Amino acid sequence: MKVCFTVAVAFAALAAVKAEASAEEALPYVDDRSDGAALVRSLYNAINRKEYARAYSYFADTQPVGGFGDFSRGYANTVSVEVRVGKVTTEGAAGSVYAAIPVAVKSVEQPEKIRLFAGCYVARIISPALQAPPFTPYQIEAARLKEVEGPIEEAVPAVCDAP
Repeated sequence: MKVCFTVAVAFAALAAVKAEASAEEALPYVDDRSDGAALVRSLYNAINRKEYARAYSYFADTQPVGGFGDFSRGYANTVSVEVRVGKVTTEGAAGSVYAAIPVAVKSVEQPEKIRLFAGCYVARIISPALQAPPFTPYQIEAARLKEVEGPIEEAVPAVCDAP
């Protein structure tokens, strides 16, 4: 009887792992750093897939305060995120291109909590013609988000300040 119980527990654990893996497989892998909006969408794709090392890698040297451990623990209760991106503005300066990306982010968290954040990301790429290997694509230089109220459709800022 004890063996049957152990086998049943093992199958239940395997089923849970398989269900989690199939949920991640259902959400396609997106890693697009071709522009600021694509970069931010890729960031939230990584967060949705619980790929926190990939999400963290989208930040430049000015990585989130507290390091990777704090960054990943910050999503411990996150079930899913949805991002809406507004009109991106770009500006060139001193051999770089900066993109200001207005966003609204809806976060579904355990236990049964929905939070909404809005604000701006600033992404930067060194002019590709000026780069030497290894090539560095767009990276997030800054993120300024705050918790807000209302529907996600209305939370995206109309414009972000120039980077």
